[in-house]
Amino acid sequence: MQAQTVNISLPKLLLSQVDLMAQEVFASRSDLIREALVEKIRSRRDWNGIFAYAGRKAGKLGIKTEAQINRMVNQTRHGKKSA
Repeated sequence: MQAQTVNISLPKLLLSQVDLMAQEVFASRSDLIREALVEKIRSRRDWNGIFAYAGRKAGKLGIKTEAQINRMVNQTRHGKKSA
């Protein structure tokens, strides 16, 4: 992997927390920040996939509003069959 140097500004408190955690996990500051960014990007990609899947399923079920979803959730929680 080819690396490129990037400069960022962080509040002092956040940088202190980064340094403490890096020491705890025996990593460099750069490694910890890189790992956090990779995790954030994966998480966002995963959630985007979940929302896209839910949107497709909602479309197939004819669900058009959040109110419809809330109604279905409430009916399920109270043991009633969804319409």
